[in-house]
Amino acid sequence: MALEHENWKGTTGGMPWMQRTLIRLLAIVDQRIIYGVLCLVVPFYMLFNHKGYISMYHFFRDGFQESWWKAFAHVYANHFRFGQIIVDRFAAFGGRTFKFEFSEGKEKYQALAREDGGFVQLSSHMGNYELAGYILKQEIKKIYALVFWGETETVMENRRKMFSAKGVEMVPVKSDMSHIFELNNALRDGQIVSMPGDRIFGSVKSLKSSFMDHSVKLPFGPFQLALLREVPMVAIFVMKERWDTYKIYFRFLEADESLGKKEQAQQLADDFAREMESIVRLYPTQWFNYFEFWED
Repeated sequence: MALEHENWKGTTGGMPWMQRTLIRLLAIVDQRIIYGVLCLVVPFYMLFNHKGYISMYHFFRDGFQESWWKAFAHVYANHFRFGQIIVDRFAAFGGRTFKFEFSEGKEKYQALAREDGGFVQLSSHMGNYELAGYILKQEIKKIYALVFWGETETVMENRRKMFSAKGVEMVPVKSDMSHIFELNNALRDGQIVSMPGDRIFGSVKSLKSSFMDHSVKLPFGPFQLALLREVPMVAIFVMKERWDTYKIYFRFLEADESLGKKEQAQQLADDFAREMESIVRLYPTQWFNYFEFWED
């Protein structure tokens, strides 16, 4: 699962008591009521999260070539959708369940999970990838999900509870890089490793790719790990369709084995960028990278 987002804490105030209250409230109140409150809260959030607002405005203006008024409207819709995503996560903490629809590729993914070897599962800051880990139980393999720590104890405690019941093990990023060994061992043992494919997080190793006709940097680590262990890669996108329903998209990435390892990594990164673009064009308001994503 993609288990980090710097805007999560800002959305809920970063206050454990507020988060605990929200979880209790959503256990008995339809989340659509909270969605209604969000309509009034979003403008204030945009005002105080000015940096994120500007980056999203540029995303719609430059990426989709929208007029200023349409881009502004989409920025509002994006922030509202992000609020819904957060509410849905806390609703899941409170015991609410959601429906999941599947795109083509579900059978191929299940077949991959039944094989002896492990594989790398790529996430991104689009939709609500983490929610699938709360609801869908892993029947065959265990998922070792890379976690970028920094959330409140309330959030982390509920994540641990939800994931442990569904066969997901959180692997926190460590300064000594020992988490890489844990992920490598998981793949060696035939398990699934989940890593975000759209964030660098200060890593000096990256790959340049093209996303919506702009240059971007993607992390080298996930692609390198898959190639070193010689395991498949699959990108998964969990996108909100309706108030109680998400759709899961499976995208399988395959490298040309006639190329060198570095060229294969570049090919995988390029393919992942193309898959991200295809999904974000279907769901333009579910892009949640609140910084200037493009280099140029």
